[in-house]
Amino acid sequence: MSLSNIAKNLKGSEIIKIAGEINELKRKGEQIANLTIGDFDSNIYPIPPELKNYIKEAYDANQTNYPPGDGLLVLRDSICNFMQEHLGLNLTSNEILVSSGSRPIIYATYLALVDPGDTVVFPAPSWNNNHYCDIIGAKGIAVPADADNNFMPTAADLRPHLKGATMLALCSPLNPTGTMFSQKDLEEICDLVIEENRTRPAGSKPLYILYDQIYAMLTFGGHKHLDPVSLRPELKDYVVYIDGASKCFAATGIRVGWGFGPEKIINAMRAIVSHMGAWAPKPEQVAMAKFLQEKSKVDKFLGNFKARVQKSLDALYVGFQKLKDEGLKLDAIEPMGAIYLTLKIDYSGKVAPDGTILKNSTDINFYLIKEAKAAFVPFSAFGTGDDINWFRASVGACSLQDIQEMIPRVGEALRKLK
Repeated sequence: MSLSNIAKNLKGSEIIKIAGEINELKRKGEQIANLTIGDFDSNIYPIPPELKNYIKEAYDANQTNYPPGDGLLVLRDSICNFMQEHLGLNLTSNEILVSSGSRPIIYATYLALVDPGDTVVFPAPSWNNNHYCDIIGAKGIAVPADADNNFMPTAADLRPHLKGATMLALCSPLNPTGTMFSQKDLEEICDLVIEENRTRPAGSKPLYILYDQIYAMLTFGGHKHLDPVSLRPELKDYVVYIDGASKCFAATGIRVGWGFGPEKIINAMRAIVSHMGAWAPKPEQVAMAKFLQEKSKVDKFLGNFKARVQKSLDALYVGFQKLKDEGLKLDAIEPMGAIYLTLKIDYSGKVAPDGTILKNSTDINFYLIKEAKAAFVPFSAFGTGDDINWFRASVGACSLQDIQEMIPRVGEALRKLK
């Protein structure tokens, strides 16, 4: 059988391989603290009750035909108000595109702006940019970011790679790290893009920014979400934002995402999403529009939800710091945003009790799955080398008790290594 070049060259997901190992152990009756998936256990983190009721009402009212290709106007208007209220972004409904989650918006951004052979620059680690580049035939440049800057890229990191590039893909809070841009760093990157665009001849393709802020509502402590256009309004014609309800309302299965940006680009993306058939289900759109209009209920849910997520992140962070203080080769970066904690488990080259040498981060991870019943995702799944012993831990599918009980098991397993 002959397959397309895209099908032959597209890389498989390392997370799926990890899930296979976890599922096999579960089949045998093992209880695993699964901190791999960027999702929520809906029994631990259910969607807002009002949203659930509004979805049921919409189905009962037979709101089950095709929605408009760009999303219901009432929903786009509600998103405008929500973005203004929570992030200070001033939008019109014609600048917003609704789809079945945020992934079609990301894909449509690539298709609308990037031609085969164009250059897309993105940091490593980051989520899925390499795969989108493979799908459309773009030249992806993964720019390593390091722990000294919380794995967020700097202008100095990016500058050597932006000449002639078509798109810079950024995310904050970042999947997989849960870390965020400082104002200084994001301002310097914005200025770099402005500077690059000023050098380009009239009529040539500019450098665009894809800015994924799907976790913008989930920030903790003194950390504040920042975005390019708010910092540098002159970038308004060059930034496409990725956002949606999936993460901030624990509503990953509801499939209501949205993007916004320059109307001309959004119009092109609207046609792409329409041909993909990737619109959000109409009942969910009706319900989301109604829910977003109820500010007190939205704020109440967000407040309680964020507090619970932060409690789990803090427990994981404090637990790993305690193990570090006990002499284990571990580290963690403080919780900033999203549902992720960045962990360092620096045990490459160590020997397991059965004589197996842990050669890299993948080996370390599978060892902990078997010995500690704890599963993380190595940063190698997000574009780094497998010699980088940093990991993503996602707290959305584990209870606080699961996390607290897992930490001693990790310590015990690591102490067995020689």
